[in-house]
Amino acid sequence: MLAIIGGSGLTQLANLDIKRREIVRTPFGEPSGPLTFGTLGGKPVVFLARHGYGHTIPPHKVNYRANIWALKHGARAERVISVASVGAIRNDMPPGTLIVPHQIIDYTWGRISTFYDGQDAHVVHSDFTEPYDGELRSSLIDIFHAAGENVVNGAVYAATQGPRLETAAEINRLERDGADIVGMTGMPEAGLAREADLAYAAVCLSVNWAAGRGDSARGIHFEDIEAVQRIWLARVRRVLEHYAANLAP
Repeated sequence: MLAIIGGSGLTQLANLDIKRREIVRTPFGEPSGPLTFGTLGGKPVVFLARHGYGHTIPPHKVNYRANIWALKHGARAERVISVASVGAIRNDMPPGTLIVPHQIIDYTWGRISTFYDGQDAHVVHSDFTEPYDGELRSSLIDIFHAAGENVVNGAVYAATQGPRLETAAEINRLERDGADIVGMTGMPEAGLAREADLAYAAVCLSVNWAAGRGDSARGIHFEDIEAVQRIWLARVRRVLEHYAANLAP
């Protein structure tokens, strides 16, 4: 089963043939919303809106543990594709660029980042050298090319706390640290997927220049972000449909 987690701008999959919605109870509380089961490209898919179907949950309040547990144990998902909007730090990723990142730097704080933190839980150390599943990344990139879409293969994703956007000085710091794009939801989602033994990869859409860059030099223009999302997320949905259609039965 393929799971798709939709981020800002992707609270539903318009091309998903919906069969049912299911509320999943988890040991970690409520997920962001019911799981939506359906078919995409003729193959079974489960969809979850990370911020809720009304986009009401800010990034630092998302119950990442419940979301990942629900997809793993409630939907029996084996692979997860995360779709997320990001700000561009690197100058060759202007708004409208599609990116499949390969690394993460975690700047978040206060988020519960493991399934194993109960009083009686045993300690688990997961290898996170390569935070995204290599095979899933490669197959996504191949599908992008097959669908005639340009995509950047590889970028360092900086996960910040949110919900406010960053200062120009903070973006300068992220750049010095080696970050190429910045978002607010990459962690602990990716780490929890690794603990749950789920193949996980991300498709990121650059929707704006990060603070202090390009036309964001003096401020972020939110109306421009929405315009980019409307145009480009339709193309992401098409690529996801291509990907699902090419999955083995």
